[in-house]
Amino acid sequence: MKKPLQSALALLGLVLSGAAAAQYMPSQPPAAITPPAQVNPFMQYTPVPAAPMVLPVPTLPTLPALPALPALPNLSIPGVGFNPLIILGSGQPISATPYTMRQTIPPEAKRQMMQMMMPFMTNIFRMSMPDAMAWMSHKYKAKKGLSFDEVLESMNLRANKLNFKYVGSNLMWKDFQAVLGDMDAPRIEVHSYCDIKVGRDLLKISPEFLVFLPCRIGVMEDANKDIWLMMLDWDLSWVKGYEAAMGVTPELSQGAIEIRNKMDEIMRAGANGEW
Repeated sequence: MKKPLQSALALLGLVLSGAAAAQYMPSQPPAAITPPAQVNPFMQYTPVPAAPMVLPVPTLPTLPALPALPALPNLSIPGVGFNPLIILGSGQPISATPYTMRQTIPPEAKRQMMQMMMPFMTNIFRMSMPDAMAWMSHKYKAKKGLSFDEVLESMNLRANKLNFKYVGSNLMWKDFQAVLGDMDAPRIEVHSYCDIKVGRDLLKISPEFLVFLPCRIGVMEDANKDIWLMMLDWDLSWVKGYEAAMGVTPELSQGAIEIRNKMDEIMRAGANGEW
């Protein structure tokens, strides 16, 4: 009995081992298993961003292109030693000796400096020659109804009241007629005034200031037959704070301010026809 039982148990072991082999030793390789994607648990609370809003781009007007700035010229002049970058002068110290003339600036140096300034005036500031002259002038338009002669009479009466010496006139329009035969040009005259003391003090510091003396007021009719009074605008407030560096004493500064104020008052009196 024992032998048949052993045989039966051995047969059962063979069957079980064959089944186990059949289960773990497949005839085909197992299919590749794709691991589950790693999901960030915080992402499920993050809303999906909406598509960006596309705003219409406004159409801007086409601006004219600025012309290219010319190359800077050579800044030195052989044999002269003048640098046109020193715009306010030649670098000479202010002399303590009155009426000391500065060195003569060569024409080539002036040409170079002006060529350096022109790109700024024409390309950047879009400034024409009439624009530049308008910036340099101080002017008033005479009241309607005043004649040319009434404007002149009011000017000279106010100059006399201010003790401002009348020193001459240039009747340009008469020369236009007599020399050029131009009978269509409007009436244009230049009248000159002078404050002797302040003029002398200015010339002590800078003899070249003579080119601005005497002080001139131009009177003319424009294209619309309006009468205008104008002068070179040399407002000393432009250099306020730099008077000492420019060699302008407080007394001279006050004198120059008084001259401009008197010239302005003469112009206003003429423009208003005041007596």
